[in-house]
Amino acid sequence: MMMRNVVLGLTASLALPAMVWADCDGSAGLDPSDTSWRLVWADEFDGSQIDADRWTREVDCWGGGNEERQCYTASDRNARVEEGCLIIEAHLEDTSGPAWPERLMDDLTPEQRVETATQPFSSARLNTRGNGDWRYGRIEVRALLPEGQGTWPAIWMLPTDEVYGGWALSGEIDILETVNLGAPCEACDGPVENRMFGTLHFGGAWPHNRHENRRTTLPTGPDGEQVFHVFAIEWSEGRVEWFVDGQSYGYLTPDEWGTDSPLADGNPNAPFDQRFHLILNLAIGGHLAESHTAGGVDYEGYPRQFLVDWVRVYDCPEDSETARACVN
Repeated sequence: MMMRNVVLGLTASLALPAMVWADCDGSAGLDPSDTSWRLVWADEFDGSQIDADRWTREVDCWGGGNEERQCYTASDRNARVEEGCLIIEAHLEDTSGPAWPERLMDDLTPEQRVETATQPFSSARLNTRGNGDWRYGRIEVRALLPEGQGTWPAIWMLPTDEVYGGWALSGEIDILETVNLGAPCEACDGPVENRMFGTLHFGGAWPHNRHENRRTTLPTGPDGEQVFHVFAIEWSEGRVEWFVDGQSYGYLTPDEWGTDSPLADGNPNAPFDQRFHLILNLAIGGHLAESHTAGGVDYEGYPRQFLVDWVRVYDCPEDSETARACVN
């Protein structure tokens, strides 16, 4: 199979594949009649390029710590803004770059810091660290998810300061994850994979981490096609609740989470009482994707696209300390 060799960090204008545009029109998420929440941060992706004052492009071939098969690049080939949408696009092409992500460099030896790796796919991962982080609020993202065995789009959050220690002592909030959408699935509510998850990771440092999640079926269009949805959480002191298109599908409380960090000092809300930043990415392969549905990765059908229409973050002005006053 012929694959194009790519070096990470490209930002030049490239010949990009055409795509079918689908409803990147800024449709409303939060009910306008709900005046309890106040918009404090947003990106409507109405410009001509990704806003560097909001997003950082990560560059590495680490595999996310999950043996994923992509390198994340800074290339417009993998992440760009067109027609009011952020496009995160995975390509089947041998790609080389740093073997470790920038955020882990302080923990590496000098030899490890210059290691490189090669993966069979390129993709993108964007984060708001240093440009936007929050403790409590409502976070909404309107997005259209890719299909295919091995695809793993995610909308999630990590702690900015890791007050309680390294992952997962300081927690992780997954607003939305799906794997292998559209692949044949005997365990699903229908003939193909259609499950979506909202998850909290917590507990001890890896490998003593734990997680709890809530799951629902992702609605599709009239012909079974993927359509845009608004994925959201309402995060208040002592509670994280997940929504799709305004409908709740579950929540978690401190009875179901915790941290093994002695720095929590008996605080039941830890580790989800600190500031977290947002991440958008499309992984290919990895433990979760390759262990579900048909297994492995289907190499056909690339490039695959994860479309994000907008991102909106709200706080609770009536109760900025806990946000409980804004939670139904």
